[in-house]
Amino acid sequence: MKVSSFNELKAAIDYGAQYITVTRSFLSLQSITLPPSVQLIGQAQENGTLPSISFSHSDGFAITCNNQIHNLVIQAPSEHRAIYNVTADDHLGTFEFSNLTLNGQFSFIARSGVKNARINVSNLDIIAANTCHYLEQPQKYGVNVLQGAFTVYNFNSDPDSLIELNIEGLTIGRENAPVIGSGMFISGFGDQGGRVLSNKITTQAVYSNGKIPYGVANIISAAIFVVYGAEVKELVHEGDIVTYGVNDMVLDTWGSVENWLIKRNVISYGPSGVGFVNFGYVKNFIVEGAVETYGLGARGYNQYDGTVDHIEFQSITTYGDGSVGIQISKKIGKLTVHGNVHTHGGIGNSLVKGLNVTLPAIPLSIKEGGDVEEINIGGNIESNGDDIVSYQVDTGIVRAFNLKGKVIATGKNSQTVVILNGGQTPKII
Repeated sequence: MKVSSFNELKAAIDYGAQYITVTRSFLSLQSITLPPSVQLIGQAQENGTLPSISFSHSDGFAITCNNQIHNLVIQAPSEHRAIYNVTADDHLGTFEFSNLTLNGQFSFIARSGVKNARINVSNLDIIAANTCHYLEQPQKYGVNVLQGAFTVYNFNSDPDSLIELNIEGLTIGRENAPVIGSGMFISGFGDQGGRVLSNKITTQAVYSNGKIPYGVANIISAAIFVVYGAEVKELVHEGDIVTYGVNDMVLDTWGSVENWLIKRNVISYGPSGVGFVNFGYVKNFIVEGAVETYGLGARGYNQYDGTVDHIEFQSITTYGDGSVGIQISKKIGKLTVHGNVHTHGGIGNSLVKGLNVTLPAIPLSIKEGGDVEEINIGGNIESNGDDIVSYQVDTGIVRAFNLKGKVIATGKNSQTVVILNGGQTPKII
């Protein structure tokens, strides 16, 4: 059935139409619920533009079971949800979404009663969203995590509850016009409970800003967040991944990722915004672009919990005081940086596990609990700030180290290499 107005769409749903084609743009006076198995598909207009459905003061489309939405522009207010689910049946079936441009959040939250659902997404572009006010937030390591413009959250404590998710093409925000909150947010109930599993997720560029006030230590966000209870086999980013605000991680996981590939740059502009922070398990992690952080206490790469088997960067550069290049506090496998690890700052404040602490901008720091199988650095390890050690091993262990460049410390009272408290490392200078 073809529709070109709000009244016609409402009439088609009331009539029981299963396949509804939207031919023109119109304003909806209220949120619209799609009954089970209803498909909503936009038909390109004469100039090729897809029709837009706008919502003035409400959420957009509520989905129930086995729904499909394709080829549409959905414009809800940024602080509302453009697409969201409302049903808590055992088996929600399969949801298909493709060629969609959204203003407002994409939200799929499975609550008590939901046993399984499958979500397939292709070419989804979320231009704007503000998700800071949603209260369902994961909690661990002394912090809460803000939901994302794209949120899939299994909020069911039942360990048999499962959401299967696959994404081929997800774009979030715009350069200098990020979404507010996190970008892509995927989470299970916790370390135990309902889960989210994904075979493959591919994104384009993602830009986010949590707009967290400076000094707040118990709230974080991330452009890409794979939270606890979420497992991704293959995660690929084909565009830049960028954050702008306080405590805005760029890439973060409390869950697990088997193969994680970033083809472009990883950039953080705000204070305490880490390029990549890992509390989970990652098998292979590769950044083909640069990792750059500009804010106070914005570290390049942190391994605070969990582990990574193989991790590879082109280069890591930080500019702020307290902005450590690489800090490792757990056992990991092989770490490779093809270029330089370079910090420009001195001593400054940084967020660590929910606490604001003072850190020196050490380019490479192996802390207590850190145990690295092998480190390979193709360029230099360099610090430019005062009172900085360029390579420090404090209690930790480095079992093999291959350095092609030099260890450089240009700041006042700075040192190249310091081994503390029984730390172990091969001699590199």
